[in-house]
Amino acid sequence: MSEEHGNLIKTPKQLIVVCALALIIPVAIAVLGAQLVTGHKRIDTTEAKRSVEQRIKPVGELVKFDGAPPPVAAVVTTVALKAKNGEEVFNGACVACHGAGIAGAPKLGDKALWAPRIAQGVNVLYEHAIKGFKTMPAKGGQVALSDDEVKAAVDYQVAKSK
Repeated sequence: MSEEHGNLIKTPKQLIVVCALALIIPVAIAVLGAQLVTGHKRIDTTEAKRSVEQRIKPVGELVKFDGAPPPVAAVVTTVALKAKNGEEVFNGACVACHGAGIAGAPKLGDKALWAPRIAQGVNVLYEHAIKGFKTMPAKGGQVALSDDEVKAAVDYQVAKSK
């Protein structure tokens, strides 16, 4: 017994309708789903604009003085910076090489490597640290450090390596 399978689409008009619905229905579902998800989230445009302006505003502004400029003391304010102690300088500048012994740098606390250097005298160590020595850059590459801060870092390393 042979069963005949029937086609649901019998005319070209039915084929066009089915193709159109196959395209329109998924698009409509996607649009409605997007509206459902984002439809209730309205952005306050004035608040959004103010937020963007706040993020992109210039750091400073140019002011033109008409007449005599104000006294320099009124414009310039000085901030006394606290000098770093030896441990802070070591952790910020020296630890990169002296922490791991990179490029022949003696590790902090390695008495055998530090002994001949300490024997040269602390003034030689200060000079090497401030001006640089072999592969070590001046002030450990931190040129903003004062000489006293570098000396404090040397004293810290010597104390930990005796």
